[in-house]
Amino acid sequence: MKIWGGITGVSRIYDKQKKIGRVGEVYEATSKKDVLSISNNAKDYQTVLKSLKNIPDIRKEKVKALIEKYETGRYNVNGRDVADKIIKSIIDKKI
Repeated sequence: MKIWGGITGVSRIYDKQKKIGRVGEVYEATSKKDVLSISNNAKDYQTVLKSLKNIPDIRKEKVKALIEKYETGRYNVNGRDVADKIIKSIIDKKI
């Protein structure tokens, strides 16, 4: 490959990159504070979640009432209702 105009022209380009100019101004670095903001939806979600944690998984008064009915012989379950609930749960799982 031939370079016309002499190699001195090419080498001058690299000489310009070696020169370092003076720094005109020095800016002082300022620190910024981090800011955290929680949306209203997230606040509502936290409130509901706290409320749900306070609700017991088992309603003791209902369980106690059912145990009492069962022990006294007043707890009567219709077989047709049980079969309907079983079929309904199977259909709901398929969908």
